[in-house]
Parts: sequence; C-alpha cells; structure tokens
Amino acid sequence: MFKKVFPLSAILSLRFLGLFLVLPVISVYAMELQGATPFLVGVVVGGYALTQAIFQVPFGTMSDKIGRKPTLLFGLIIFFVGSIICAYSTDIYTLMIGRFLQGAGAIGAVITAMISDLVEEEKRAKAMAIMGATIAVSFALGMGIGPVIGAKYGVNSLFIITAVLSVFAMLLLFTKVPTPPRIRHIYHDKSKMSDILKDSNLLNMIIINGMQKGLMTVAFVLIPIILTSDEFNWHKSDLYMAYLPAMLLGLIAMGPAAVFGEKKNKPKEIFLISILLFIGSFLVMGLTNDSTIFIIGVVMFFIAFNMMEPLVQSMISKFAKVHQKGAALGISNSVSYFTTFLGGTLAGLFLDISDRETIGISVAVIATLWFLWTLRLQNPTRYSHLYVPQESVDMDKLENLEHEHIAEWYINETENLIVVKYVAQSMEEGDIKAKILK
Repeated sequence: MFKKVFPLSAILSLRFLGLFLVLPVISVYAMELQGATPFLVGVVVGGYALTQAIFQVPFGTMSDKIGRKPTLLFGLIIFFVGSIICAYSTDIYTLMIGRFLQGAGAIGAVITAMISDLVEEEKRAKAMAIMGATIAVSFALGMGIGPVIGAKYGVNSLFIITAVLSVFAMLLLFTKVPTPPRIRHIYHDKSKMSDILKDSNLLNMIIINGMQKGLMTVAFVLIPIILTSDEFNWHKSDLYMAYLPAMLLGLIAMGPAAVFGEKKNKPKEIFLISILLFIGSFLVMGLTNDSTIFIIGVVMFFIAFNMMEPLVQSMISKFAKVHQKGAALGISNSVSYFTTFLGGTLAGLFLDISDRETIGISVAVIATLWFLWTLRLQNPTRYSHLYVPQESVDMDKLENLEHEHIAEWYINETENLIVVKYVAQSMEEGDIKAKILK
C-alpha cells in the first residue's frame, strides 16, 4: 500500500509545500508591492483558491472520464506557469494573476480519487493518514523555512522554489505513480451533483471541509500582519518562532486524532473538539494584547486544523459511492477552495474597515454556528469488502443482487475481481457468495 500511496502523496505535498512556503509571509510582503491595499492582499492570499474552486469539479469529472494521470499532468503544468508569473511580478495585480493561475491547476481531488482507486477501502484510512501526514510535514517545513527564506531572498525566491517543486512532481508522476485499475460500476447514470448534495453525510463533510479551509486563510492573513504590526513589533524573519512550534504540536495532535477518528470510528467527536479549539483560538488571537498568549491562540489553531486534516478526505471517500468519488471530492474541494478565497478576502476587507477584536469575535460566532450544525453528522457505517474472481460469478445473478446490507458492487477489470461492499456485522460472506456464484 505504501508504494502506491507515497508517490501520489509526495506529488500533492510538493505542490502544497510550494504554497505553504509562501502562505505565512505573503500578506506582509504583498503589502509592499505597487498598488497594494489590505483588501487586495487578502485577495492575493486566497486568490489561488478561487480558481481552485472553479476548476475542482471539472478536473475531478475529467479524471473520471479520461484518466487520472493525464489530468494530473495538465494541472501541474498550469501550476508551474502560475508560479513563474508570481516570481516575476512587481505589482499586486500581476501577483494576483499568477495566484489565480496557480489555483487553476486543481489536482487535489484527482489525487485523492486516485488513492481511492488504488487502495482497498479497508486500508484507505491508513492511506489518507499517510497523505495527511506528508501534507502536514510540508506544512511544517513551509511554516519553518518560508519566513526565513522570504526575509533573506525575497518572496520571489519562494515562488521560484515552488515552480521547481512542480517539475519534481511531474517527474514523480511518470516514474513512480502506478496506473490505477479500471473500475466498472453498477450505475448506469452519470454522477449527479444533486445526488451528492442530497446525501446528508456528504453534505456535512463538504461543509466541514469548507469551514476548515476558510478559517485557514483568515488565520494566515491575520497572524503575520498582526505580529509585525506596531502592537507586537515582530520582524518578518521572526515569524517562524510562532509557526514552527504551533505546527509541531499540531503534528503531535494529528496522530491520536487519526487513530481515534478512524480506528475507533469516531470522526464526529474529533470534528467537534477541533471546532471548539478553532473558537478558542480566534477569541485568543482577537482579544489578547500579550504576544505569548497570542501564540497560544496560534497553537490552538494549528492543533485544530491538523486534527481534522487526515479525517476529512477519508470520510468523503467513505460516504461516496464508487462512481461518485471523483465528483464528490471535486465538489468538496471546490467548496473548500471557494471558502479559502472568501476567508482571505474577507479578512483583508475587515482589516481595512474594522479591528482584530471584532474579527476574532465574529469568527468565533460563525464557528459556534458551525459546531451546532456539525452535531447532525453521523459517524460512518463500517463496511467490509468481498473479493471474488470474476470467472466464478454468475453475472445475471450479480446484476440482480439487492440486499439492505449490501451498499454496492463493482468490477475491478484490471484484476478481474468482483467487489461487493457490505455491512459485515449484519451479513456473512457465505450468504453473498450463495447469491452470486455459478
């Protein structure tokens, strides 16, 4: 499993590392560009997410039709071009165009869907944890070295590094990533967005993913600007002292959260705890005048974010049927990237017209409503999978297979297997075989 998952996780992590290198410092550096205002800086911080939101669903759907690898290559090329434009921008508007292009390479949902194709659902929790861990490591590296490199060599150097990382990702795609199996599902209609949104569990996960990512850009607009303001008077090169310990503690919290959420099947409880930490973090960052207490708020934010991160994509892939995975992950990521853009833009706007105390309280109120909504979430049903050689199955019997404890079945054409997804606590393998074998 590791050999299947790690190359894809590495591609996504290289791309994220490029974004994370810039994220902790872009707001303070962008303020120095020609034409910059707090509002436009907020648009730049979240700008890549707007085009991500627009292109996630088309990329996810395209990957379902033409294949994952060609879609990934196309997205990485677009990301490379956007990074180069950002690197050589001299005004806020050119930087904004480059950020929009970076986001147009919307490959996140494609990679997650590809992992779902390659890994059996029973092992998908570990696969998503590996992906989440590699992203978290990229997050930690970005938080630690981004401010240092940016302070010494300028933000342009960070975008050049980002472009180089995207080239490495392309090389990995064609040298290490296996081709996913061909899956033929039992559904004759195309995946419909309305079906996905009508599923209460998928809708809840889409909202959770969107809120988590939206709060991320709010934080990364506010944290560097506040710490380098006259109130706290930090130097730009000192920002790593806030980010690095927060990220390390977030990484430590991620492990127990993933175990409790996945193995104990209690993701709802982890999400609720994380939301409470989000509420506390923004109240602390909004109301304190002490830099040490402010950093405690930053730590609370990172712990909350990292507790959620390895669970969100996994839950979406569990709730979605096999023919919906690309589209469901595309919709979820589209919404999350839109809220990422919205969070950065609104944070910049409110810095223009309000103060951080009001922003902190406002975010805490919104997160409280989010907490109340999430109380409706259900923990996923535990399913098992029966794998039967295709030649031993009576296809007429299979076509008519219906049972309240059978979620779905599909054909792995690459390995010539029939896969039946069922509730193990309510049904025996022998009962299923009796219904479908020749």
